[in-house]
Amino acid sequence: MKFLISGGSGFIGSNFIKYMLNKYKNYTFVNYDILTYAGNTQNLSDINGHPNYHFVMGDICDRDLLVKTVKQYNIDMFINFAAESHVDRSIEDPYVFCKTNILGTQTLLDVSKSLEIKKFIQISTDEVYGSITGNGLFTEEHPLQPNSPYSASKASADLLVRAYHKTYGLNVNITRCSNNYGPYQHSEKLIPSMIIKAINSKNLPIYGDGENIRDWLHVYDHCTAIDKVTHYGLSGEIYNIGSNNEKTNNQVVSYILNKIGASTDLITYVSDRKGHDRRYAIDSSKIQRELSWSPTYNFHDGLDQTITWYLNNKQWWNQHLHDGVDQ
Repeated sequence: MKFLISGGSGFIGSNFIKYMLNKYKNYTFVNYDILTYAGNTQNLSDINGHPNYHFVMGDICDRDLLVKTVKQYNIDMFINFAAESHVDRSIEDPYVFCKTNILGTQTLLDVSKSLEIKKFIQISTDEVYGSITGNGLFTEEHPLQPNSPYSASKASADLLVRAYHKTYGLNVNITRCSNNYGPYQHSEKLIPSMIIKAINSKNLPIYGDGENIRDWLHVYDHCTAIDKVTHYGLSGEIYNIGSNNEKTNNQVVSYILNKIGASTDLITYVSDRKGHDRRYAIDSSKIQRELSWSPTYNFHDGLDQTITWYLNNKQWWNQHLHDGVDQ
């Protein structure tokens, strides 16, 4: 099987490529990435030269290059990780999110249809569902109610994927995951940002009262779930991916400070983000029941490993420090 992995130099994409290369010795992976600020070639430096790994620098809006790449490598399957994903950036500049996340996805879908790609998997987010109150959980049937330009662009892309399945019969799946964490995550995201700031004894900014709740999923568990969808996902189906690790931002940050041995006095509460969703919570019973997937990481064990990784890889994260925090 030969995969085109769009956005493969980013956090989740690079972890997925390495996971799959290690597991499937006869599969080929073409990493198609334009290398924005969030893409990092060092994420995959340890597999450069691997006979089953190839890199193409390209924009997912570039149809001609996509067609050329698919034909050159005889691609069977598209998995689309490529996306602008920082909510604060989407509030400041929605256009680039619409261009990449909507038009880019449409271009990938059109190439898939034209060249008869066997399967297209769209990597999406639980943020398309909006905020959920009480003790409820997002199921795959939950209405799409995005509240930021980022989540609206991802919801739009999901609807295009659905439309290409319904209209053209394209074999597709959509996965919607909860908040990921783990090695190689960009410093704009909450967990790496707080780890790095705590290491450097800098103030840790938290939006609002810090009681916003997220369900945390280790990136390795996300990769194993996508693997299941790749091989066993039924055409046209959506699969939620989460691990029932609901934590407030306050809980996450306090745990990080305690593990690093930094003072909670570093916490600084700042004005809340516009349209800030209060709670995300995923019901992943469908993928567990139908595809026999289950998460393996306990949140605290996973976070301990992640903290250790950032402590041991200062050279990696020093190269792309970012002051903002995506919460």
